[in-house]
Amino acid sequence: MEDFIVSARKYRPTTFDSVVGQEALVATLKNAIVSNRLSHAYLFCGPRGVGKTTCARIFAKAINCENRTADGEACDECVSCKSFSDGRSMNIHELDAASNNGTEDIHQLMDAVRVPPQMGKYSVFIIDEVHMLSTAAFNAFLKTLEEPPAYAIFILATTEKQKIPATILSRCQIYDFSRISIADITKQLSKVAEREGVTIDEESLNVIARKADGGMRDALSTFDQVVSYCGKTVKYQDVISNLGVLDYEYYFRLVGNMLNEETADALSLFNEVLEKGFDGGRFVEGLCEHFRDLMVSVDPKTTALLEVGGETAARYAQQAQECGAELLYDSLDLANQCSLAYRGAANKRLLVELLLVRLTRLKKKD
Repeated sequence: MEDFIVSARKYRPTTFDSVVGQEALVATLKNAIVSNRLSHAYLFCGPRGVGKTTCARIFAKAINCENRTADGEACDECVSCKSFSDGRSMNIHELDAASNNGTEDIHQLMDAVRVPPQMGKYSVFIIDEVHMLSTAAFNAFLKTLEEPPAYAIFILATTEKQKIPATILSRCQIYDFSRISIADITKQLSKVAEREGVTIDEESLNVIARKADGGMRDALSTFDQVVSYCGKTVKYQDVISNLGVLDYEYYFRLVGNMLNEETADALSLFNEVLEKGFDGGRFVEGLCEHFRDLMVSVDPKTTALLEVGGETAARYAQQAQECGAELLYDSLDLANQCSLAYRGAANKRLLVELLLVRLTRLKKKD
């Protein structure tokens, strides 16, 4: 029986061109390789799962490639590239600072720095979660980082740049990785689904992408979870059930109650949500997002900020026109105030119910 490989590993990018959502940053790295303007130290920072360590490995492979392409990509055919792909390259050294953060670990790394590469031009040292190093370890690392051998290149990766000493930051070229857009994640998940023979609609992919919060690795892990639950045919209702996500339909219904001044129906809808096991705080957060999406749907100039599929986008546009800009501003303000007060409220259900009463009475104030 064939061993299962999780999608986050199976579809991990192996070339610069396959990296998702970091186009400008990737172009800068490729230009540095082509022009041979390589720094001795880089700092890759950004949220989890956006490609920091992946880009570090691709960069390490490319700078040691014997037959690079004209745009800076590795050939994947030379001895260096093949040894890298097989996981037996002696030119790349990785240290997980989350579990190896002491002075002794850095001393071992510096011992490795003194050994020149046996094949290829550079030895690349990747230190993941570098912000976890102790103060003593940072101090021990500083001199080597400042004056490394010509063949040594350091790539530091972190999710918390603010925790890294200024003395380290000043010696690195800093690359800020951004969260991957919902559109880019959805597009990549669609490709993965096609390769895996999974039938899934755009709305389901959009829900997974939103759940990932900008991380491609999280999106692929969630995709695997959903496929394990649903099988090769994935339906929208199964996705929101498995992921514990509130359906858009609840919020469209609630805004309809607000427009028709149906207080009792709005309260009944909230009770239905609670009976399904959803938290009131998450319900309010989702309502804030819904009002925000309606607000950007009012003006055609801002519809690009709406990150949902075609049919849902049309529903947002229609309901936004029914509400009008002023009503949406007031509604969003009330929902946001409720969200801010929710954590400290003694009676959380009453707080949300009071919000719903106010929302359904907003039109009477006009």
